[in-house]
Amino acid sequence: MASRARVRAPELIGKGGWLNTGDKQYTLTDLRGRIVVLDFWTFCCINCLHVLDELRELEEKHRDTVVIIGVHSPKFVHEAEHQAVVDAVERYQVHHPVLDDPELATWKQYAVRAWPTLVVIDPEGYVVAQHAGEGHAHAIEKLVEELEAEHAAKGTLRRGDGPYVAPEPVATDLRFPGKALLLPSGNFLVSDSTRHQLVELEPDGESVVRRVGDGDFNEPQGLALLPDGRVAVADTVNHAIRAYDPTTGAIETIAGTGSQWWQGSPTSGPALDVALSSPWDVAWWGDRLWIAMAGVHQLWTYDPATGTVGVAAGTANEGLVDGPAAEAWFAQPSGLAATEDRLWIADSETSAVRWIDRDLVVHTAVGTGLFDFGHRDGPAGQALLQHPLGVTALPDGSVAISDTYNHALRRFDPESGEVTTLATDLREPSGAVLTGDDIVVVESARHRLTRLRLPEEAVRVEAVAHRTRRAATEVAPGKLRLDVVFQAPAGQKLDTRYGPSTRLLVSATPPELLIGGEGAGTDLTRELEIDPAVTGGVLHVSAMAASCDDDPANEYPACHVHQQDWGVPVRVSDQGASRLPLVLAGMDQG
Repeated sequence: MASRARVRAPELIGKGGWLNTGDKQYTLTDLRGRIVVLDFWTFCCINCLHVLDELRELEEKHRDTVVIIGVHSPKFVHEAEHQAVVDAVERYQVHHPVLDDPELATWKQYAVRAWPTLVVIDPEGYVVAQHAGEGHAHAIEKLVEELEAEHAAKGTLRRGDGPYVAPEPVATDLRFPGKALLLPSGNFLVSDSTRHQLVELEPDGESVVRRVGDGDFNEPQGLALLPDGRVAVADTVNHAIRAYDPTTGAIETIAGTGSQWWQGSPTSGPALDVALSSPWDVAWWGDRLWIAMAGVHQLWTYDPATGTVGVAAGTANEGLVDGPAAEAWFAQPSGLAATEDRLWIADSETSAVRWIDRDLVVHTAVGTGLFDFGHRDGPAGQALLQHPLGVTALPDGSVAISDTYNHALRRFDPESGEVTTLATDLREPSGAVLTGDDIVVVESARHRLTRLRLPEEAVRVEAVAHRTRRAATEVAPGKLRLDVVFQAPAGQKLDTRYGPSTRLLVSATPPELLIGGEGAGTDLTRELEIDPAVTGGVLHVSAMAASCDDDPANEYPACHVHQQDWGVPVRVSDQGASRLPLVLAGMDQG
């Protein structure tokens, strides 16, 4: 067996303690003899949620040798709250131990730079692999099989039950509901996300009329009325759009293949032949259904007249860039609301509210980028939100914002350009719907709908501003070597049959940070030039590599796409580094 680079694994430290272990606290010594996979995640991150699903098969197949540990490493201030992590572990049905690391202590010890990152530790306590982004489950399974054989032969493999202890279930009518819709009957239809169903409630918002879907949905979110009276459902984890008929109870798939969209897949065509990626919300606007495609940072549309879907806005790069729809950047759009002349968008990862006009030009109302957030009212240019998931158009032309991680309902008035707070002490509001003079808010983490009277004057709250908890990386001015580390998994090689199998895209905020090196290319190593006159900013790096099974006898080798986007906060310093390594897969030997 080929020799493998090994580094002693740092200890697992997290001030929030352990979840899903029956209150037992673990160290790496307790796990000696098992193969440990650390999943550095944060619950706001759609790519992290994809990886949770990718790991489920590995978790089941190798449950007697592999221990997966989620190391929860927050981006937003709200994600550092212990109860929020407890809620997220239940909401996303995480069936392995989770270490709550609100101060990023373990993140720093393992030199992690991106959500999600997977680290593999062998049974003797050594780090043997690191992978950033999605699409690595196949490679990790191959490595696990090698480690099982190697350490069984050495006598260092210990089989048996893992440390996971399931929490006690809680009985409520709703469990982490996502979005709500007012039906023509006056009843509410709610996506009961964690229970994978829709629930119809009476106008009181509490009494259950019926539950819809038994095995049809997987963490459904957004709902929208279609012109034919059916309800479009964003079936998020099934990567599909469903249509539900409230009259007959029939459920039909109208878009998506059921598989997740990957780089290089078609972006338009017959709706049932094109893969989608975590559709989070839907809205009817301009004779078609608009889809907030959170998984690829874009807006798509479904046209029932032609039965087709296609990208309508966004490049798939993650960030905040306005302009013509085809050139705009979004970051996990998660809420939509239509008016006559504009489509409002809750762009969650940039803590922004955006809108697109009839000429298909994207504008930003509130928000500045991936790393600035908080709770601040006032002029929109200075106002701050924290990971909003929903927007609701109000009769006066303003928009209510489900400001999820601030536990608040906010309002943006285009006429005055002001942001105000309508209500506080909500628990992770994720959507809201108008009914008469009231607004009914989906309090996701309180598992209920809450009816509020729209106040004439906003509630004033103390302004708070935050930046992401990640420390900036110090880089030297001038030449900076960017190395994206990628090592094909065992038994695979780079797929060069049809040209280069790697792609690298680099940009910066502000753009002036880079004098040279920005743009697209196929080499995973690039020389950047940092402007010494700029004190800092964010480097945006997007990398992709495709590898295939290395077996000449196999005419149709299985191929896998590995991809990740990094936003790296940097500070320019004469003492800074002249090399920036980012691990896509493998171990950095530099």
